[in-house]
Amino acid sequence: MVRKYYKYLENWLNNPLRKPLIIYGARQVGKTTLVRDLFAKDHFQKVIYIDFKIDNQERVYIKNHINPADIINYLSIKNNMTIDKDTLIIFDEVQECLPCLTSLKYFCQEYKDIPVIATGSMVRTKLGFMKRRNDQVVLDNEIEQINQDGNNNYMFPTGKVNVLNMTCLSFNEYLFNKNKSLYKLLESSYLNKTPLDNEIHQLAMATFYEYLAIGGMPEVVDVFFKTNSFLKARDTLKELYSRYLDDMSLFQVSNETLLRTKNVFNNIYKELNKENKNFKFSLIEKDKKYRDYFYAIKWLEISRIIYKSRQLKQRVTSPLQEDEDSLFRLYFSDMGLFSLQSGIGLETFLSDLKDNTLSGIFFENYVAVELENRNIPLFYWKGKTSSELEFLFEYKNDVVVIDAKKNKGSLDSLEKYRELNKKTLAIKVSANKYGYDNEKMLLTLPFYYLGFYLDENINDIKTETI
Repeated sequence: MVRKYYKYLENWLNNPLRKPLIIYGARQVGKTTLVRDLFAKDHFQKVIYIDFKIDNQERVYIKNHINPADIINYLSIKNNMTIDKDTLIIFDEVQECLPCLTSLKYFCQEYKDIPVIATGSMVRTKLGFMKRRNDQVVLDNEIEQINQDGNNNYMFPTGKVNVLNMTCLSFNEYLFNKNKSLYKLLESSYLNKTPLDNEIHQLAMATFYEYLAIGGMPEVVDVFFKTNSFLKARDTLKELYSRYLDDMSLFQVSNETLLRTKNVFNNIYKELNKENKNFKFSLIEKDKKYRDYFYAIKWLEISRIIYKSRQLKQRVTSPLQEDEDSLFRLYFSDMGLFSLQSGIGLETFLSDLKDNTLSGIFFENYVAVELENRNIPLFYWKGKTSSELEFLFEYKNDVVVIDAKKNKGSLDSLEKYRELNKKTLAIKVSANKYGYDNEKMLLTLPFYYLGFYLDENINDIKTETI
């Protein structure tokens, strides 16, 4: 399965200034498959792969020996292999061996020529919530020193690693793997700024609705491509949904927090499928407030299982930044999980476009997934009365607004927004064909063009160095 991150890994490998790479991402987004089964096989004859969940000897050794010279010597003997610049070392499930993160600092300083990749699904949750300060959760970006088991201090390799955030397949990735010819046709048509013929438009929309049902979890997509069975893909989704719930039990600090984390996870669709889509705690547990659910939401957010969109009010200033008391909305990081939780039958996703009855929140969640796939933080705008715009993001010192609707919809909210803010580009993402109104500065994008627009205008897969 082709992933856009593969090219990033090649660029990282060929960069003379590269540092050890940490790949973050929710479980089941394909980190191990990409690094070990695709990238490593294509570019290296010598690979050292360690899974800290099952390789107990390596985990114990590295916990007690963070010096890279010791690690290299040990792994060379254990694998009967000379480790040099042509050897890729992969540390998988690195959250199970946090001292390994410390060792990356010294790999960067002393063995920069040896490529090292560390991957983990729950790294940030372990770093972010391993200790508390005055009963307040210590967030991952505040942690420089981690204490495990109260005995040894482990330092995070600040400034000595590159970081890549992986997500599920975007619609573009899904389309490329499903129908490369259609992908190329859509890409060419978008770049030429032309609408599609009716027949191709209908085919593209049918693939889009298929993606809403299947989502972008690689295992689910693989099952669907191999079997062409929505039912088998849905069964795989149910298994992954259960695995996420099981994971919560492994990384929580109390039964109360575990229950609240599961409550949030199980109510994403319900919270969005109401007139006021802001997250309301009383719908889950009576008389509870944000502080009661802070830890649960932050855990899901750092785990990249959900995406949080912050509210902006009235006048918007750059850079976009939430208020301390800002309201928010929560979205699933995968469309398949969102569709599964909705309980809506698969037949709805297979209906003709004119007969499709999906509500607008499906399209909102889709836009959230596409933006986060490109490292774009989520914000929405709320005006007076009922006026609102689903998404805003910064581009070239301007704020671009996105309204996601099944069809064209009203421009009332956009007009209210522009009464208070600078007139900048507005994007209507819908089931309608491509169009641009120069006077209104209004770009109409069909759902299947959104990814091409973002890839053309946004610096995709931004490299972090922390």
